[in-house]
Amino acid sequence: MSEPEAWMRGPVPGIPPLLMPVAHALIGAREDVAAAIADLSIGALWSRPGGTASAGFHAMHLAGSLDRLFTYARGEALTAEQFAALGREQSPGDPPPSAGDLVRLVDTAVEAALARLRATDESTLLEFRGVGRKQLPSNVLGLLFHAAEHTQRHVGQVVTTVKVVRGLGAS
Repeated sequence: MSEPEAWMRGPVPGIPPLLMPVAHALIGAREDVAAAIADLSIGALWSRPGGTASAGFHAMHLAGSLDRLFTYARGEALTAEQFAALGREQSPGDPPPSAGDLVRLVDTAVEAALARLRATDESTLLEFRGVGRKQLPSNVLGLLFHAAEHTQRHVGQVVTTVKVVRGLGAS
């Protein structure tokens, strides 16, 4: 019998109760990405069926955007390294990261996000946070929720792209 989904396993130690849904979504995302890509070849991982973004792009992007959204939630500006990581999402290099590299990248990003959730004071959740250079309006809770749903959106794209790639005979 398989393990229940993350949200049905109970509280995550140290996570404030109001942020538990964010933690559960991120844990589920990490597991879903690993299950979808762990055994893919580099060619299949970076394949762009029909011109779509590759599963590898979506995995890199969800890890990077998770870090960026949590930075904004802390009220901080992005660093030069975060901007460089954003560039690598578009052009991952030659050779591009392997499935194992990306599983580790996603795992590291989720672990960092969980550590930040543990350090988040629930009394700050409605504090204003500006997003990006334009300082578009949000708050801590909005950014953390968006980090979870944005991550889940890209997990869906990873899973779907992998199914298409496998359907085309690549793995």
